[in-house]
Amino acid sequence: MLGVGYAFISAYLKGEEAKTLTSSQVSDMSKEAGIQDVLDAIRETDVGNYLQGVSVQTFDELDEHLWLYFGECLRQLEWFKNVPPEIHKILRIYILKFDVLNIKAALEGISAGKKMRGIPVGVIYTNGLLDELLGAQDVESIAGVLKQCKLGDYASILEEYNADEGVKFRLLIEARLDGEYNRSLLSITRRLKDGSAMSKAFNIIADMANLQIILRTVIGEMSAETAGYAINDGYMISRPLAEDLLSLKLNDIPGKIESAEYRNIAEEVISNYDRSKSVTVIEEIIDKHKFRLIKEILSPRVLSPLVIIWYLILKETEIRNLRLILKAAFDNISLDEIKDYLVLSS
Repeated sequence: MLGVGYAFISAYLKGEEAKTLTSSQVSDMSKEAGIQDVLDAIRETDVGNYLQGVSVQTFDELDEHLWLYFGECLRQLEWFKNVPPEIHKILRIYILKFDVLNIKAALEGISAGKKMRGIPVGVIYTNGLLDELLGAQDVESIAGVLKQCKLGDYASILEEYNADEGVKFRLLIEARLDGEYNRSLLSITRRLKDGSAMSKAFNIIADMANLQIILRTVIGEMSAETAGYAINDGYMISRPLAEDLLSLKLNDIPGKIESAEYRNIAEEVISNYDRSKSVTVIEEIIDKHKFRLIKEILSPRVLSPLVIIWYLILKETEIRNLRLILKAAFDNISLDEIKDYLVLSS
């Protein structure tokens, strides 16, 4: 029988969900909203309250504050002692996502010959080694940072990296990093209450990533070798299926996808691309469907480990939306131009 820990964390996270950015708050923003207009419109949200009084001159500064806010949300969850241990375990593994993103930024920096920006979230940041990671001059230095942070599984992948082999090889290594992260996510679903539902949500994330790779490759007429960038643990869209789909013409892809849900998503992307000829519709449509499918699985659950997964995805999505909105405000771009890219829960 579930104890008071699940009752507490469920109530807390549902309360936090009520303080996230809503579609009505976005609607209240004017088409030509400036920075202060956006901050006023989100004043009643938790992140809006956090940003009140923050003084920034550039989008990069504000962007860092958004991620620092997200990091504080995670630290608050880590601080709770009276929650089930599996909640903390899920949190520890989930936030490795940001370590993977920072590792990719470091690899890109080596290829580009310049230091890239990172995200102040994750194990590496918590250990105070993010600047060292991003300033690394070679892959051995990156692997050394990972070993200091006890991220040996990721370090071993990098030991196969050879910068001289170019961007293609780097992308293949990055795909393996994604695959390792996906494996770690799936590993926590075993012997866990509602583990099958959690596994399904993670598999949807992998499938949508693979579908996006397929459609981008075929639309962009890129090499079919990009199948190697697909996540191997995709559920309905595995790497072997990705290889098959990449050999097809664009309009033939939906017919080879067994899942009716995924087939409809592919058809929607293709229809919108045929009309607009813009590759941005791929991410726009897939992100919205991914969020909807995951929400259907996770959002209704309480007194379950699923509450923490849904909260993390919801907060990540909120940060994503605000980054788009605030970047548009900094660049004097009308909100109408970016509204289709927003993924809102209500």
